[in-house]
Amino acid sequence: MGRDAAFPVPASDTASEAVLSALPLGAQPTQLRPAAPLAGDAAGTAAIGRLKSIMTELKAEATKPILQQAIDAVKADDWRTGGTKALEALEIDEQSGVGWWVLAICREKAGDVKSALTCYETALQLLPDHSEIANDLGRLAYMLGMKDVAEKLFAHFLASHPGHVEGANNLACALRDQERFEEAIELLRPVIYAEPETALLWNTLGTVLNEQGEIAQSITFYDEALRLDPHFARCRYNRANARLSMGDATGALPDVEQALKETVLESEVSMMKLARSTILLCAGRVGEGWDGYEERLAPTFGDVTHFAIDRPRWTPGQDLAGKSIAVIGEQGLGDEVMFANVLPDVAGALGDGGRLTLAVEHRLVSLFQRTFPEATVGAHATYKVDGHVLRAAPFVEWDGVDCWVPIASLLREHRRSAEAYPARPRFLHADPTRVDHWRGVLADLGPQPKIGVLWKSLKLDAARRRYFSPFEQWKPVLQREGTTFVNLQYGDCDLELAEARAQGVQIWHPPGIDLKNDLDEVAALSCALDLIIGPANATTNIAAACGAPVWLISTPGAWPRLGTDRYPWYPQARVFTPPAFNRWDPVMAEVAEALKTAF
Repeated sequence: MGRDAAFPVPASDTASEAVLSALPLGAQPTQLRPAAPLAGDAAGTAAIGRLKSIMTELKAEATKPILQQAIDAVKADDWRTGGTKALEALEIDEQSGVGWWVLAICREKAGDVKSALTCYETALQLLPDHSEIANDLGRLAYMLGMKDVAEKLFAHFLASHPGHVEGANNLACALRDQERFEEAIELLRPVIYAEPETALLWNTLGTVLNEQGEIAQSITFYDEALRLDPHFARCRYNRANARLSMGDATGALPDVEQALKETVLESEVSMMKLARSTILLCAGRVGEGWDGYEERLAPTFGDVTHFAIDRPRWTPGQDLAGKSIAVIGEQGLGDEVMFANVLPDVAGALGDGGRLTLAVEHRLVSLFQRTFPEATVGAHATYKVDGHVLRAAPFVEWDGVDCWVPIASLLREHRRSAEAYPARPRFLHADPTRVDHWRGVLADLGPQPKIGVLWKSLKLDAARRRYFSPFEQWKPVLQREGTTFVNLQYGDCDLELAEARAQGVQIWHPPGIDLKNDLDEVAALSCALDLIIGPANATTNIAAACGAPVWLISTPGAWPRLGTDRYPWYPQARVFTPPAFNRWDPVMAEVAEALKTAF
C-alpha cells in the first residue's frame, strides 16, 4: 500500500505521513503470526451503555428489574451474580434477547467460551437489529479458530457501522489470519486516514506486514503505534518479536521486558514471559532462558498443554539415583527429537538401579527404544477437551513411577550454557541393518556423492514460511554436477520435483519408504547418505540426532543456535545463516560454493 491520492495524510502529522509512505505493495507472506488484539470488550463502558439503552425500551416489566440487577453486576465485574440474574430472567421469559446477551457476557468473562458462543447466537437471533452482538460473537469465533465465521460476523457489524475503528480492526485481523493480506490493508487504509491517532490500527497494520514477511517494514508501523501510545504493551511485544526475527536479540529484550511491566492480563503475561525466554536463549543466556521456558506450562498460558499425570513432578537438583522417572515428549516432533539430547544424562543419573520411562510421538517409539533398550518406551496420547490440549501416557503403570517431567524441563539442570552440550557423535541410534541396506541401494546408483535434500515443513502457512527458502532459490545447489540428489521431503512435493525435472535436475525418490511416517527408515537412510541439506524440521533433526552429516539452513533469529553460529545440539552439523531476514540468495549461493569443496 504505497502513498497515493487515495490515502492522504494531514500535513500536520509528519510522523504518520512518513510511516504511511513506507508501506510496500505486494509483499510476500512469510512471517510468524504476531499479537494483534481484537478490539472491544463485551462488558466495557460502551457495551453497558448499549444495554442500558435497550432497557429503556424493554416492555417485559416482570424481567426488567432482574435484568437491571444483572447489568449492574456486569458493571461491577461480578460475573457470577450477573449470570445468575440473567438466568433468573430467562426462566421468566426465555425469549429475552437482553437476558441472553447478558448471560453471554458473563459466560465469556467466566472463561466458558463455548457456552458464551451459544448465548450470543441466541441473543443475535432475538435482537437482529443490534449488530454489536455480531461483533462480540465474532470475537469468540475468532478465539475458537473459526476465522471464516468471525470474518462474516465482523463484516455484518461493519456494514451497520461503516468506518468503525473496532469493527475494521477485527475484520482486518480475520482477513490477515486467512492470508488475505491485501484485503486487510485496503480495509485499514481509509480507517487509518480518518483516525490517524489510533495506535491500535497502526499495530494491526504492522502485524499484516509482519505476517507477509516484511519484518523491517512492520517495525516502522510498530514504532508509530508506540509513538502514539508508549504504553501499548502488545505492540511492544510485537516489536520485540520482529527484532528477534531480524536477529537482534539485544534490541528485542528491552522491548519484551518493558511490555511485561505494562501488561495486566495473566494470559498476556505468560505469553510475554515465554517470548522473553526465547529471546534469552537467542542471546546466549541459556540457563535463564530454560528457567523462563517453564512458563509454557503455566495454566494462564493460552496454548498450554495440560498433562493428565497424577504423580510428583521432577524438580532441578532432585536426586534420581535408583529412582523411576517418566519423561514425556512435548512440542513438535522436531523439538521432541532435539530435546532428547538430554536423555543420556538422565539415564546416567538414574544409575543401574533406576528405571526410565519415555513417552514419545508414536512414530518415534522404535527409534527411542533401540537407543535406550533398558527403558520402557511407548506413545503419548493427546486429546482436546473443551478447547484445552491434554496429554497423557496411557501405557505407563504410574504406581511404580517416582516422578515425571516434560522433556524440555530437564534442560534447566543439564544444559545451562551452550558449552554444556556434549560433543557426542549421536544421541539416537538408527537401525544398523537398515543403514547397511540403504548404503547398498545408494551404491547401485553410482559412485557419485548421494546428498539428501528437503526444503519445507509439512505445515507451511504464513506463520511458518519465514523459516524456509522457496524451492526456486535452491537452483544453485541442485545444479551441482556429479551428484545424486535424494528426496527426503515428506508431504506433497510433486510440484517441486516436477520443477526440478524441468530444469534438468533429477531428484531421486527412495522406493518403499513413507518419508512422513516411517521415521525409523528415514533415520537409517539419512545415516547412509553422504550429506543432508535442509532447514530445521523433523527430518533434519532426526538425521542430526543420529549422527548423520547435516547442513542446516537456519534463519537470523533461530533460538536453537543458543546465541552461537552453530547448533550445540548436533556438534557435527554445519549451519548456514542468511545475512538478513528473508535474504535467501546469498545463503543458497554459500551452500552451493561449499559443495564444490566438500566432495
